[in-house]
Amino acid sequence: MKTVKIEEELNYPLEEVWAIFADVTRCDWVPAVESITEQDGVRSFTMEGIGEVQEKILKLDNEKYCLQYSAIKTPTPLGHHLATIQLTASDTGCHFSWTTEIAPDEFSPAIEHGMSISFEGLKQVLANS
Repeated sequence: MKTVKIEEELNYPLEEVWAIFADVTRCDWVPAVESITEQDGVRSFTMEGIGEVQEKILKLDNEKYCLQYSAIKTPTPLGHHLATIQLTASDTGCHFSWTTEIAPDEFSPAIEHGMSISFEGLKQVLANS
């Protein structure tokens, strides 16, 4: 199992950044996704270049600023997928941490690429707000 992680200090208020993740159907920060639907704790979307994906929302903690989800349906079978986005307050805004555990290992480059372009999309949305 591989672990992919993005960590960075963001110069935006924690609540402003969290508002983007608190709405699990919001996709303006994910460049390869046009829309996300959610039903019974499962969000569904089609990702350009990948196909249809379903993710089970395992935790959405508005007090601890934590979102945790697991891919339960993907075009290629995954043995394990667990992603956690955690925000914590900092002197300059907030600390952003996004960790994804993935198996089999050969899918980690695609996951890392998706996380990277989405993180850049997040920074763009924040800059434009």
